[in-house]
Amino acid sequence: MGRTSKVVTSGLLICALAAVSVPVGLELAPAFLPTDPAAVAVLPAAQQPPTALAGISGVTPLIDTAPMPDAATLSTELENALTFDGEGTFSMYVADALTGKELFSQDGGSARTPASNLKLLTASAALKTLGSGTRFSTQAIAGASSNEIVLLAGGDSMLSAGESEPHSAMGHAGLADLARNTAQALATAGSKGPVSINIDDGIFTGPALNPRWAVEDVAAGEIAPIFPMAMYAGRTSPGVMTGPRPQDSALAVAEAFADALEDAGVSTTEEITRGAVPAASPGAAAGSPGTVLASVESATVAEQARYMLAESDNYVAEVLGRMVAVKLGLEPDSAGAVEAVREVLGGLGLPMDTITTTDNCGLAAGNQISPRQLVQLLSILLADPAADLGQALPGLPIAGLTGSLEDRFAKAPALGGAGLVRAKTGSLNRVSALSGYVINSHGRLLVFSILGNGLTGGGIAARPVLDAAASVLALS
Repeated sequence: MGRTSKVVTSGLLICALAAVSVPVGLELAPAFLPTDPAAVAVLPAAQQPPTALAGISGVTPLIDTAPMPDAATLSTELENALTFDGEGTFSMYVADALTGKELFSQDGGSARTPASNLKLLTASAALKTLGSGTRFSTQAIAGASSNEIVLLAGGDSMLSAGESEPHSAMGHAGLADLARNTAQALATAGSKGPVSINIDDGIFTGPALNPRWAVEDVAAGEIAPIFPMAMYAGRTSPGVMTGPRPQDSALAVAEAFADALEDAGVSTTEEITRGAVPAASPGAAAGSPGTVLASVESATVAEQARYMLAESDNYVAEVLGRMVAVKLGLEPDSAGAVEAVREVLGGLGLPMDTITTTDNCGLAAGNQISPRQLVQLLSILLADPAADLGQALPGLPIAGLTGSLEDRFAKAPALGGAGLVRAKTGSLNRVSALSGYVINSHGRLLVFSILGNGLTGGGIAARPVLDAAASVLALS
């Protein structure tokens, strides 16, 4: 297939995907419609336009008879694509998903800084340990006195101040619902208020900030102190992605809950302190100390992991890592969370003795992993997309359409990968990373990882190089 036909093939799939997921993308359709009817006839099944609307998910069963890319041609095209004007190095590894056969390696076995590609490890550990369908509960519990409420944190970092949004990962559990149900329980128990609020966030321990995070990154809002309950992934509102963030997210939740209680007709003392949930007596009546007044449930772990991967959310990654530590009985602090994720990944067969991790979101200094090892992990996920581990795959952004790849792959030479490449992004001051998979023009599923390090021009400036290399795979 010539390059022109391949671009047409990619363009058709962009239009198909846009029709089911990004309506505004329909404006692009005229530019990609083929003028030669024969161009449609040579489309492989894996790149055929859909015949019915469907949600975008992982991968379909692979075609073992699809031809492998020509190794010599692929190597030449990838080496050319990885050419960079500035200083820095690009390491890349490509394998066939079905057979595991190595198709290309440029320093693919060398450990590099992965930036947010490290979140692939965190998502895998969370899904494997916690289970894809698990939800975290935030509870209002009757305190030691009749006019005291203990707000018990359970690991939900994506609470909203308003009503619950059942079809959304962010804000799936709303504090307005929790407050309204709490008010009803208080009325039933005969409590007239005003009530005081205690916070029990003891499920996490240790400093709320990882000592390996740069002070400048914390100040810039790349991360915030980690607590086991937070609104909007430790932000002031769902749409604010940078800038100042709450330094005590659990307190911010309690303050929003107090406001919601007032709206629900329950007066508060405006006093918020920290204190443990009292022990409930056996057979205690509703409203007695230690009994649950109301609760709200988070999105599933799978939905949270997908959100974390799609939006590259550092806060959600760190909370999930600590919840893995809680599940495994390890210390739920920064170090324990890293240890927990490493333990799970080692159990999956990843060679952790040659992988260095210092946090679970990729922001800290010292993280090191090779492109080959990232491809190995992705291959494990792809081996069974229906399993708990495979539930991470729909969270990988789609080139040119969703998540952190929405604004990329928009022009040549990367345009050929738009709509076809699914990959996790990563970017630090001198790092740019992209790891994922693509079904190529012959229906072969290829898994790849590209890690650019020492980029003096900055990670963002090097993105076109990564995108062009991934597009070579799509057109191979």
